[in-house]
Amino acid sequence: MGPQLGRPVFTLQTLPDCQSDNPFSSSVGEAAGFSLHAGVATKANERTKLERLCRYITRPAVSTKRLSITRNGKVRYELKTPWCNGTTHVIFEPLDFIARLVSLVPKPRVNLTRFHGVFAPNSNYRALITPARRGKHKKHRTADAANQTPIEKRASITWAKRLKRVFKIDIETCDKCGGDVRIIASIEDPALIKTILAFLDKKEVNAADSLLPDCRASPGSSLDLLI
Repeated sequence: MGPQLGRPVFTLQTLPDCQSDNPFSSSVGEAAGFSLHAGVATKANERTKLERLCRYITRPAVSTKRLSITRNGKVRYELKTPWCNGTTHVIFEPLDFIARLVSLVPKPRVNLTRFHGVFAPNSNYRALITPARRGKHKKHRTADAANQTPIEKRASITWAKRLKRVFKIDIETCDKCGGDVRIIASIEDPALIKTILAFLDKKEVNAADSLLPDCRASPGSSLDLLI
């Protein structure tokens, strides 16, 4: 996007190129614009190295400390370590930089954590090993999927169930009688919502004042009145 549409990004190379003629000297594989680094390995007993590797994987995509704006209004990003060809900085057009950031945002309803093997969602043994017993046997899952409509298959979890799962707030059960709570009206007008909330706040204040005892005069004032 932007003025540099279809062109490679500008780079600043302040170090000499240190690329080797041996194609197998690096453990980085590149194909179709993607790169895979396989030069770091850790053993089972190297817990400190494994933790450092996990922290590196879960790091943010962009470091704001190495991000700056040039005098002509372009975005300059300083690399943490120079590339093998000597590149130390990358310069983007503002629109191009925003487009690259947007491409890092995951799509809706995409699982960021993926499980494989018996922990996979479609595994027949997932319900037998997970603490919450989530997952169904293949034949039960197939029968339930056949009875569901296309809308039910794509429906996500409701916000009421999310509150109960995350914060343990159950708004579907009455805290006084223990019965089921159902929706009797849906108010979407902002002005009306503001009026109702203001009335409820005023009602709570009046209820709190009614619980206070009646005002009584001091003993000295009462004695003067009797005299």
